[in-house]
Amino acid sequence: MPKIRLHKLGAIAVLAATAIWVATGKFSSVGSASQDAPTVAQRPENTTTEAQTVTVITPPRLDHARTIYISGRTAADKRSALALRASGVVSELPVSKGQQVRAGDLILRLETEGKEAAVETARQVLVQREAEAKAAERLAKSGNLARLQLDSARSALASARSQLEAAEAELSRITVSAPFDGIIDKVDIELGSSAMQGQEIVTLIKLDPVIAVGEVSEHDLGAVNVGDEALIRLVNGNSVRGKVRFISREASDQTRTFRIEVAIPNPESTIPAGMTAEIAVRSEAVEAVALPRSVVTLNGRGQLGVRAVDDDSRVVFYPIDLVDDTPRALFLAGIPAEAPYHRFGTGSGQARR
Repeated sequence: MPKIRLHKLGAIAVLAATAIWVATGKFSSVGSASQDAPTVAQRPENTTTEAQTVTVITPPRLDHARTIYISGRTAADKRSALALRASGVVSELPVSKGQQVRAGDLILRLETEGKEAAVETARQVLVQREAEAKAAERLAKSGNLARLQLDSARSALASARSQLEAAEAELSRITVSAPFDGIIDKVDIELGSSAMQGQEIVTLIKLDPVIAVGEVSEHDLGAVNVGDEALIRLVNGNSVRGKVRFISREASDQTRTFRIEVAIPNPESTIPAGMTAEIAVRSEAVEAVALPRSVVTLNGRGQLGVRAVDDDSRVVFYPIDLVDDTPRALFLAGIPAEAPYHRFGTGSGQARR
């Protein structure tokens, strides 16, 4: 029979002792269950909390306009990719990137390829048809020309006019002009190259005014109006002012926010499009009370509010509306001026004034 080693005998002894201790059910010496610690059942049932003395103040009421901060970017007031209306070879390209142009300035011209000659021919035909029509009118009045021949002369005149208009329209398609004042941002064609109808040749943008574009939340939508002043802080550290010119009436399906546009004067075009910006819009001023954050608390139902003192010097809870949160103070509204407990404290119990 194999001998039982000493360490195995020790393990068996410890296991047996532990089993006996668990079977007794006595754990009073462990943690908070110690006999030295009083239990809940041993505490007096009629214990009352001693009233605390707090300091109260009567804050002034003032008109405060909440500042709404909106993340956004700058954008061009207008942007147009100019395209060719006809095919041909570029004979004139008097613009370059970054150039300022005025509405109506020539951007590009194609080779005429006989289009000017076609206009001149159509114009001469029209002159001839006009003379023939006048002669036919005179002969018809004197009774020397049949009615059918007069109608034929009138039809020839109308056809000549239509041909001239078509020739002039075809000639006008060889040129591209600036539709508005702006800056040439991109040129996609070279002088002497062959271009196809519909091909984009130049991108024209208008930066005066430049637009700050952002998204305002559903909560803040009612506080922003067209015409409101706005402060725009650009990512380069500069700050400029503008006016709200547009607020979308339809929310984005993805973010449930509304597009807002602020027009910023930019006569020198120094503010580019696509720059990150922060838009700060001040809402309409409302009557509020400025208080430190330390006085705001929650009641038993989870409502946000402050403790106020009534005429009997008893502390009561009053729900509030948060108007603005600034580094200086919280601006709270929803507290009527005629409220009997308009003194605000920092504790509960009796008040010291």
